[in-house]
Amino acid sequence: MPTTDTAASPASASASASASGFASASVPRHLARGAVGFGALIAAFALIPVFGPATLLLAPVGVVALRGCPMCWAIGLAETVSRGRLRRECKNGSCELKPASR
Repeated sequence: MPTTDTAASPASASASASASGFASASVPRHLARGAVGFGALIAAFALIPVFGPATLLLAPVGVVALRGCPMCWAIGLAETVSRGRLRRECKNGSCELKPASR
């Protein structure tokens, strides 16, 4: 969602970064969510010959852990890694990503 607010304070920038729907609080937490999500999705289909269709109940667990889909998880990983390192600056209707000053 593009914004044209040029007077964004660091406090509002960090608040908007934490409002992301895909990013996690930390990279290890995000990787753990990925392991649970991908593990549950793989197990849901790989265990069908052994335990029958009941293993498909693991699929919703995987989808919830990945927050929707594998691509959503990958976007969240990128957001989690870059949080606090990049800042969007918009001037005269043009937005650029720049390193965050600390």
